[in-house]
Amino acid sequence: MKYSANSVWENKDGYDIVVVGAGHAGCEAALAAARLGFQTVIFTVSVDSIALMPCNPNIGGSSKGHLVREVDALGGEMGKVIDRTFIQSKMLNSSKGPAVHSLRAQADKADYSRTMRQVLEGQDNLDIRQMEVTDILTEDGRIKGVQTYSGAVYYCRAVILCTGTYLKARCIYGDVSTYTGPNGLQSANYLTESLKSLGIRMYRFKTGTPARIDRNSIDFSKMEEQKGDERVVPFSFTTDPEDVQIEQVSCWLTYTNETTHEIIRRNLDRSPLFSGAIEGTGPRYCPSIEDKVVKFPDKNRHQVFIEPEGLHTTEMYVGGMSSSLPEDVQYTMYRSVPGLEHARIVRNAYAIEYDCIDARQLKSTLEFKNIEGLFSAGQFNGSSGYEEAAAQGLIAGINAARKLQGKEGIVLDRSQGYIGVLIDDLVTKESHEPYRMMTSRAEYRLLLRQDNADLRLTEIGYEAGLIGEERYERLLEKRKMIDLEIERVQHTNIGPSQEIQDLLYSLGSAVLSSGCTLAELIKRPELSYDTLASIDPSRPSLPQDVKDQVNINIKYDGYIKRQMRQVEQFKKMEKKKIPQDINYDEIKSLRIEAKQKLNEIHPVSIGQASRISGVSPADISVLLVYLGGK
Repeated sequence: MKYSANSVWENKDGYDIVVVGAGHAGCEAALAAARLGFQTVIFTVSVDSIALMPCNPNIGGSSKGHLVREVDALGGEMGKVIDRTFIQSKMLNSSKGPAVHSLRAQADKADYSRTMRQVLEGQDNLDIRQMEVTDILTEDGRIKGVQTYSGAVYYCRAVILCTGTYLKARCIYGDVSTYTGPNGLQSANYLTESLKSLGIRMYRFKTGTPARIDRNSIDFSKMEEQKGDERVVPFSFTTDPEDVQIEQVSCWLTYTNETTHEIIRRNLDRSPLFSGAIEGTGPRYCPSIEDKVVKFPDKNRHQVFIEPEGLHTTEMYVGGMSSSLPEDVQYTMYRSVPGLEHARIVRNAYAIEYDCIDARQLKSTLEFKNIEGLFSAGQFNGSSGYEEAAAQGLIAGINAARKLQGKEGIVLDRSQGYIGVLIDDLVTKESHEPYRMMTSRAEYRLLLRQDNADLRLTEIGYEAGLIGEERYERLLEKRKMIDLEIERVQHTNIGPSQEIQDLLYSLGSAVLSSGCTLAELIKRPELSYDTLASIDPSRPSLPQDVKDQVNINIKYDGYIKRQMRQVEQFKKMEKKKIPQDINYDEIKSLRIEAKQKLNEIHPVSIGQASRISGVSPADISVLLVYLGGK
């Protein structure tokens, strides 16, 4: 090959599954494949990039916390590792309903990466290899193996691509442009051409990161301190809550101002985002500070979060001020922010461009439609975020293993989890920017809460082989306790005794005029299962997570039942399967755009077809009539 002076040679180690990339997607994919009994090798351009957090130093957040919990419920690793390496934890949206409660934890970035690497190194059936993969080898439309930069050929039966932001990566700020991956690590410059030769459609996307500033140069007295929760909730259902009650570090909140914005406006012509030097499309929901100033000219300030990168470094992350402006402008801009007047930059902010795929080329199992045995996950699929990557990696790893087992792939639908929403959106809907998970994307979010992820998905993880017998038995016992307690509470009658009236009065609730059930009291907005403990002498001793489920299921009973009826209708549409050999051009009443989109994506069901951009309700009606006559 032109890029290698070495001759091709065959590696005889013998692997079942090759994972390309060791970011958050690659780690979950490799661990799942290895734990399911398959000889797996994970390739990375640098072992120092394993589970790297090149941008924000946290795991979770709005909707992303749901994904981490679901990954854990299925048998993944991210939740366990962040529980061991976090330095601050908060439950976001706690003043709102439980559907949008989202756990978010600040990580010690170096410790997180090191801990995940140790997990990989200790995993049976898994090898780590520092080497760039340059070619995907196929034969008759099936995966045959991969070839590396050194010329080595690794034969295998399945490949999972988890290249993140490394393919032909270019980091840019001002006039400075370096062909490296994030954090100055080596980019992967050759695989793109191999993928294109296989007929894979590629996009060019962009993301970015703010500067890192020396803690010793920050005046925190001009900022608002942001502390962690007094009582920490773990991410993993297997973590003992007592193990995460640690002394936490603080984050800090400050704001940009008109001076900051004027500095940015004066220098927009020097920003590669606006000069045309950056070709890739950036994320709409995580814009640079330049984007914010231009798109929201009426806002006179934007939030800036100052977050520690770890316990053993003075680097602080400047959340909310991602930028690709020149170095001199970055200094002037950051120093206009209260508390950062004397800021010393450790690492400049930069934008990064990279190659990724049009994920509509994938099945819902994350296998390429036209290349058997080739799977894809993470930011390479056009998504953004560590959590979205980990979720896809886990599913790709499970399904690559199941393919080799001769089993059907696991596909979560939109009513089963945020992971189902994420993957369905990626493989169905056209996206011209990095996809970010949000609670608003989930139609059934009242059912898909982070607190019940284990009740929804652990049984699937058990059937897949990633959840052990002991953990599964604990789940069954938990489910039984919840059901029994809900039934008891619904049939426990409460009379208007003086003790009860006094309690209700003290809690700001209307006193009783006649008897009612305990469940009816719990449904009152100002009351809860826990606050009524003193008037419920028959109450059994239960774990807190069981109590929480009892409270939520009773309090939101009507809403939950309504959403379950909506899910029943959704399931009916999902069960209406579409033959994969159908020729949409033969259906005369379909609009031309619908024919093009349906022929391109080949949806597996009427439900999936209805979510394709460019396919109207009228087209779905035509399709139903056509299928009904077959």
